[in-house]
Amino acid sequence: MAFPEDVLTKDEHVVLHLHPHWKAMIRPVLVLVLAVAGLIAGWVILPGGTGGMVGMYAIGAIALVLVLWLTLWPYVVWRTTHYVFTNERVLLQEGVFARHRRDIPLNRVNDHTMTQTFVERLLGCGTLTIESAGERGQTVLVDIPHVERVQTTLYELTEEDHDRRSLSEDEMREIMQSTREARPER
Repeated sequence: MAFPEDVLTKDEHVVLHLHPHWKAMIRPVLVLVLAVAGLIAGWVILPGGTGGMVGMYAIGAIALVLVLWLTLWPYVVWRTTHYVFTNERVLLQEGVFARHRRDIPLNRVNDHTMTQTFVERLLGCGTLTIESAGERGQTVLVDIPHVERVQTTLYELTEEDHDRRSLSEDEMREIMQSTREARPER
């Protein structure tokens, strides 16, 4: 369930590779604990014999379904959700059986905003909104761990990308000089 490195270009390298914050796994862990507690309670409370065994099988089947549906599935979804920041773009990938990936080139990033609730500040996560030029506009990334650091890194990456794509003063002078030389005189 690792992020496939083969989607990167030749000169591209990963700067940050994140999954949603661990707080997304709080409810699944609670469901697992409650399912185990239900099994233990059924084992202690239900009488021995055939009636007790049927009750245990019923409790076990319900616990198994709940664990698979409300614990294992959210974990797999959490592990297959990737937020990857490279020196060229932001890649957002999610999906277990079907996959959805969105690439936002750094030169298209217009704005990025970070928000945190009080609880998110305590847990060290938040929401990062990336506004980009194009049809889709805003992309909202929820439950980003260390969102302040991620926003700062995104700012640094966009500035580096802008500087890399900008012409130096010497290059600009050469272009201006060659343009003047190429103009026919009147």
